[in-house]
Amino acid sequence: MDETSKARDELDRLGRSLRGQLVALINDLTVRVHLRRLSLDEPKVADRREPPRYHYATVYQGNRPAAATAVETASRAAFLLRAAGWDVAESEEDDDGIHWIVVDAHQDGNAIRILTSDNTPAVSFRGQTPALALHPPKPVQQPEPVRTPEAITPGYVLCYECDGLGWCPGCGGRGWVLGQPHRRSRCRECGTTKVCPICRGAGQLNAASLSSYQRGYYPGLDRG
Repeated sequence: MDETSKARDELDRLGRSLRGQLVALINDLTVRVHLRRLSLDEPKVADRREPPRYHYATVYQGNRPAAATAVETASRAAFLLRAAGWDVAESEEDDDGIHWIVVDAHQDGNAIRILTSDNTPAVSFRGQTPALALHPPKPVQQPEPVRTPEAITPGYVLCYECDGLGWCPGCGGRGWVLGQPHRRSRCRECGTTKVCPICRGAGQLNAASLSSYQRGYYPGLDRG
């Protein structure tokens, strides 16, 4: 099994574990359960650095039983999670006048957050796995030039911008560049078209059509 398969298998294992725990909590703490709203079908991009990181993440909202208070619901959630081996922390938050009781839990890199309040019957569940790279970093390879000095069309010159490469010299024909810290961003030179913005991918320019400014890049050409 290669590294990519192992990484995906591990991410899927974490996703199944997370979903199983969320299902148990939702069934225990809320009424009129609709598990179709618990979306954990495919991993999502969590971090677009190279290589991209993926995780499973979901949000579910249900209602606690009418007889259950927010404190009782949070206490029950914490009990269930600790019994399942999760590290649990309890806190309180105020958000737009609503006082929330919060349960945060972590296990094996997975995270669950449960919010409940006496201001509303709603119980909010948020869950996510750790973000994993599904493949090793890919080495950046410079593409082969589309034109070489030996293969220029008569009457043409190598493009002064890409020197015959044809692809955008700023991004190497990828359409994106790596910023800091290793985050992909749109190539400003080609605007994701991937080709050289001067020769439009040809790797060469018609000498007769060069402007006076462009001729300055070719000392051997007549500037007339």
